[in-house]
Formats: sequence, C-alpha cells, structure tokens
Amino acid sequence: MRYYLTLHLRSDTTFGRGDGTAGLVDTDIEHDTDGIPFVGGRVIKGLLREEYANLRFALGEPQRWDDAATLLFGCPGATSKDIAQMHVGSATLPPDLCNILRSEPHQPGQLLGACTAIRRQTSLDAKSGAPQEGSLRSMRVLLRETDLIAQLDFASQPDDRTLALLAACVLAVRRGGTARNRGRGRLRMLLHPGIPDNYHDSAFTEQCFHPFAAEVHP
Repeated sequence: MRYYLTLHLRSDTTFGRGDGTAGLVDTDIEHDTDGIPFVGGRVIKGLLREEYANLRFALGEPQRWDDAATLLFGCPGATSKDIAQMHVGSATLPPDLCNILRSEPHQPGQLLGACTAIRRQTSLDAKSGAPQEGSLRSMRVLLRETDLIAQLDFASQPDDRTLALLAACVLAVRRGGTARNRGRGRLRMLLHPGIPDNYHDSAFTEQCFHPFAAEVHP
C-alpha cells in the first residue's frame, strides 16, 4: 500500500550530506548526479520518529500507541515481528519539474545552483564584536517555498490507528536539517492517499489525525 508525504519549506533549509565541496561550501546538501536536490528517506523517518518520542513523553499513557509506532518505525534490534512495516522513500522535487529540468541542456552544477543558494555566517568576538578569525563558514540551502514529495510504502494496509499516529507525527514536524534551532529549516509535512494535485491540501492529513486527537483529548 502506498501513500505520499509532501514537504513544504517555509524557510531556507539544509539537509546536509555530511561533507562539503572543496573551495565552494563547507556544508553541502544531498543531490543526485544531475544536481537535483533531495532529502533522504532515513532523514524523514528520523524526523517522524523523533516527533513520536516527543508525543509519547507528553501523553499521560504513552504505551497505548506503542503498537502502532512499532508498525511505523520498528524497534531497535527488532525481531521479524517488530520490523517496521513502513518504508520511506527520498523526498524529491515534483516529478514533472524533475523531468523538465533533466530535459534541458545544462552544465554540471547548473541545476543544483538553480534550486539552492549559499549562505555564509561567522562567529563574532564577544568583546570586540569583530568576526573571529577563521570562523567563516558557508552552507548550501534549499530555498524557501520549495515543495518536495516522498513515497511511503507499507507492507500491508495500515489500520486507522496507525494512520492516526502517522498523521500526528507528520503534523508535529515543524523543523528539520542543519541549523534548525537557529531560524532555518522551518517546514510543513502533509500526508496524502495518492499523488496530490495540490501539495498543500491538508484534508486527508486532518481526516487521519482526528482519531488521535479524539483519543488524546476526548
């Protein structure tokens, strides 16, 4: 069974790949061989799992959602029955846009440059207010207002309770990536039953979320 997850970037965001590009940026973002940026499925799943941990802590009876969470995220050192039933694919630019970008002749790095920008920052000396020597760092960012889409594949049809928890985690994700605690990485996630015509349509997400909200705040 397949669902879709959309990400809308509300601020410049860096989902770093762990290294930079010599002579250009200290922190680069994930991108394919054509230079089209993406966000890895493991990163997205990590954000969702983190929000479940936060929700679990906040709930008065946290264990009542653990079975549904196991279906979504699995368990550390899982046995066969505790392996996650949800596989999260990489979030890419909308397929139609990717096809258009790839169909146009371009130079290496041109596509990546069209979708991103480079932001620079430095540390300041607390006493003098002057930039500290050697502290200048550069980071590539995906531009705000960018939309991304990822596939969510389930081994079998998830029940309403599992979808309710998934929707709660999806709505709880508000930030992601590097420097998300410094003003960057604001985003919005939504869940969809199929490839959406409108990436910003929240109707299905809210429909799935309702049972969670009704149980938590009857």
